[in-house]
Amino acid sequence: MSSVSVVIPCYNYGHFLEQAVSSVLDDQPGVDVRVLIIDDASPDGSVEVARRLAARDPRIEVVAHQTNQGNIATFNEGLLEWADGDYCTLLSADDRATPGALGRARDLLDAHPEVGLVYGHSVWYTDGTTPPPARTKVRGWSVWSGQRWLEHRFRQAENPITTPEVVVRTSLQQRVGGYDPQMPKAADMELFMRFAAYGAVGFLRGVDQAYYRLHGANMSKAVSPLMDLVQRREVFEAVLDRYGHALADVDHLRDSVHRQLGREALWAAGRVHDRGPFRRSELGRRLMGAGSNPEEGDVEELLAYAVECWPDVKRARLYRQLEAQRPLGPLDLMSLVNSKREWWLRRRAWKYRGY
Repeated sequence: MSSVSVVIPCYNYGHFLEQAVSSVLDDQPGVDVRVLIIDDASPDGSVEVARRLAARDPRIEVVAHQTNQGNIATFNEGLLEWADGDYCTLLSADDRATPGALGRARDLLDAHPEVGLVYGHSVWYTDGTTPPPARTKVRGWSVWSGQRWLEHRFRQAENPITTPEVVVRTSLQQRVGGYDPQMPKAADMELFMRFAAYGAVGFLRGVDQAYYRLHGANMSKAVSPLMDLVQRREVFEAVLDRYGHALADVDHLRDSVHRQLGREALWAAGRVHDRGPFRRSELGRRLMGAGSNPEEGDVEELLAYAVECWPDVKRARLYRQLEAQRPLGPLDLMSLVNSKREWWLRRRAWKYRGY
């Protein structure tokens, strides 16, 4: 029977730990599972919670850092130094696996030795609310070559994976290495594409593989549109620079991602510009502060970034309108509405079909 090593990093998430651990030990029938909880010097007593859990179940091990080492070092410690099962997964202490998730991923990996990474749909829910029941009946598998999967990623300029829904072949994890400390905000995205550069990618259709909890301490909070675009571009450029030798038609991939990032920067500039009249209104000043002004500087920065990524964006009507800092007309507003609808439809496609 193939085994799964589960690494659960924890920093100040002791109140979530029992749910996370139970989700991978109690709700995964027929799977050989071992768990490592790594407490990164939490001041909230998380390590005591971890040790109580380990005392009740021999499948649980605990490592307690004396000083905080940060998330990247903690992740890599578990995945590269401890994980020895056939497959491995990283589950943050505030997330949960869905019932049967590890068995479903194991079955796909067992059946397809060429696959290095498996993922499925992740259910996002707000902390303090009850998540919906997970879908647990597999409708089928999709297996893509790494090249084809990466082509979708470059064309969409996005990462369709959160992290808790991923299970990886441990031998490939050891081969490609861990999370990159030079990209702390987007290391997961870079690592997933690194896997695809050296192996096929599997997707479990019609099932929920993990619960992703939304709360005030999520790492993805407080990232501006421009920061997000810059970070994503850095990841795609790094993938091409480091692993381009393993990919076909690198120039096409680079053109695809630059074009999409340019479009997204233009749409983001339009959204910021469109909020300006509200900020200038009496209600806007009351709600957002008397000194609040339209983020015209943000518009200019986003437009400059759009041109840097894709110079042809200057031909767009919306670009010319924003560059002149004129109010958006009906056609320009419709362009924003349509772009938001396209973004929403693509997001649904990624989540439900893996694209």
